[in-house]
Amino acid sequence: MAEDQQEDYGVHQTNTFKDYIRLIRANWVPVVLITLVGLIVASIYAINAIDIYKSTATIKISRPQGGSVLTSPLLPEFQEWGNDRFIANEIEIMTSYTARRMVAVTLIDSFYRDLNKSHYFVLKDTKLTENESDNNVKSVDDLAIALSDVSIDQKRGLDIIELSAVSPSPYEAALIANVYAQQYKKLNLEQNRDQLTLVTNFLDEQRKEKYDELNAAEETLRDFQESGGLIALDERASTLISVLAQFEAQKSATQVDLMASNKVLENLRKELQAQNPRMADYLTSLTSQKYITAIQEEITKLEINKQVALSKKDGLTEDSPVILEYDRKINELRKELDKELGVLKAGIFASSPEEVKELTQKIIAEEVKNQSLQTSIKELDKIVEGYEARFMKLPKNTIELARLKRNSEALEKLYLMIEQRYQEALINEQSQPGNVLIIDEARVAQFPSKPNRKLIIIIGFLLGAGLAVGYVFVKNYFDDTVKSPDDIEHRNINVLAWIPHFDSSIAGDQTVQFIVDKLPDSIPSEAFRALRTRIQFSRINTESLKTILITSSAPQEGKTTIAVNLAGSFAHSKKKVLLIDCDLRKPSVHKLFEKEKVPGLIDYLVGSVKLEEVLMKSKIQNLSFISSGTIPPNPAEMLDSQEMRNFLKQLREKFDLIILDSPPIIAVTDSEILTSMVDGTLLVVSSESTEIDMMERSVELIRRENTQFLGTVLNNFSYKSGYGSYYKYYYYYSRPETKS
Repeated sequence: MAEDQQEDYGVHQTNTFKDYIRLIRANWVPVVLITLVGLIVASIYAINAIDIYKSTATIKISRPQGGSVLTSPLLPEFQEWGNDRFIANEIEIMTSYTARRMVAVTLIDSFYRDLNKSHYFVLKDTKLTENESDNNVKSVDDLAIALSDVSIDQKRGLDIIELSAVSPSPYEAALIANVYAQQYKKLNLEQNRDQLTLVTNFLDEQRKEKYDELNAAEETLRDFQESGGLIALDERASTLISVLAQFEAQKSATQVDLMASNKVLENLRKELQAQNPRMADYLTSLTSQKYITAIQEEITKLEINKQVALSKKDGLTEDSPVILEYDRKINELRKELDKELGVLKAGIFASSPEEVKELTQKIIAEEVKNQSLQTSIKELDKIVEGYEARFMKLPKNTIELARLKRNSEALEKLYLMIEQRYQEALINEQSQPGNVLIIDEARVAQFPSKPNRKLIIIIGFLLGAGLAVGYVFVKNYFDDTVKSPDDIEHRNINVLAWIPHFDSSIAGDQTVQFIVDKLPDSIPSEAFRALRTRIQFSRINTESLKTILITSSAPQEGKTTIAVNLAGSFAHSKKKVLLIDCDLRKPSVHKLFEKEKVPGLIDYLVGSVKLEEVLMKSKIQNLSFISSGTIPPNPAEMLDSQEMRNFLKQLREKFDLIILDSPPIIAVTDSEILTSMVDGTLLVVSSESTEIDMMERSVELIRRENTQFLGTVLNNFSYKSGYGSYYKYYYYYSRPETKS
């Protein structure tokens, strides 16, 4: 038999899918419990979770028009990409602290104006006590930080932004979303009007200043006339003064426009300098190119000459051929200038980051305007100098009155020009549209957006099941004990039988271990009969199997119970059986038969009693047993004696089968000694108790003694814990037959 056993019994085969299913079924109790815990926890959370309402405002952001290269045919392939970047920039502005602070200020104002404070949660200061927080709102900074939770998302491929706010109060969620959308629209409008507001404020200052200067000039003229000087000028002098005052006023107004343009340029350049310092200097050099400057100067000269022609008393009007020729030349030059600027813009924008393109567009336009104003001032200077020379030729008695009259008229015309420009700038500022349109205001939600209670419960169930399975696999990974016959057979170790777990509740008394006698029709009894049959077929050649040693790897694995019931099973098959208690460390056979320990084996070996005195009959026919007897100080030496060998030889003549119950083979050497004296050895393995390494070590020790290793018996095996097929087979063969 030893030769038939495979030597590679330590090889572990790969687990199959069925093995994992069996593992889960074997641990169904913790799997169910952990899954239920996950389900219960998720259900409790879902039931007690606060309802959160979501409200969404929808806004459309239009890209500013007005000659942007990205919207022209010059770079159509970049248009879609540019729009995406533009929307992304606007989203960054919306999420900025400045925007959130504006929203926070407005929300706090709404909170104080609302008499009903019960539907506010996000706005309330949770740092205060419950009573205090009912009437106290967060600080502006704290609320601005809290508003970072507002969701701002772009609809894919569209210039549409969805702005969503959440709150336990549906009213508050809608309020936050709507205020946020309105304040962003306001901020966007302020940004679009920024340059116009700068010009309007500057013109307002100049308007007030020139008004005071005009009043002072008129007062001086009036005082001169009342002091006895000339009261009126002749027609020639009056005409000269009127024309000179007109051009001086136009020059001063142009200077005011130039100062306003300088302020706008300075502001734009600072903004560009912060984003792209090199681009600011580069733009100035480009717009100052000689060819572009020459075209601008030519346009300005033609416009000034046109004004001079109209100012003369030659009867010229806007429809006169001379004036129309001026207009034709001016329009041609403007088209040429626009063409050159278009090429210039295309070169700049092709390599410019999206963030600075809009700003660069404004700077180029303002640079062109600024250079045109500078040229206008130079040309007006020449015209004024010409009229100044004629003015100085007036009679000396009229020169002082003419100077005062000229100053008064010039200031009056200048004031009227500035007033006109101021009103135009004011109208432009107020009429400047924003590029934000609120399509849908947020509405008060009727149903909460979360929690999704069904989903939470499903996730809790799945998470619990996952944790349960994970627990089983981790537990199994670190649990190195034998659990099923497969764990033994996968290591090429023979399993003769698997004995189910049974306790005193089956038989109703304390001698349940002797179950083949108490309950012969039970599943455990059938398992012992199967073990008996397989041992009978395990003979080598034709030699009879007369002596069997039963051992285990460690204590408390049920070897004595196996020995007693196996002996009883053989006795039921009409064989004369003897059971010897060789476990001299912890004898227990006598307890199962309810007899005394002394006299026994050791007493016979030392010669203090005769064989007839130690042989004891059991209640089962054909079954006798010998107890351990008096415990000696040297059990191993007693078992390894010649007397023990002679004793077994003598007993072979009297019994058909002798079963020896020995101590665990790894714990002491007693079992190793006895294996050399018997025909076969049976190893008891306890399910979920015996470690696999210990089992393999025990098999190695048994085979080392050149004895016949019959195989293993899996004890305390639970058929129903994941191994239903074993239970099914045993149940079928062990159930009693019904009488027909």
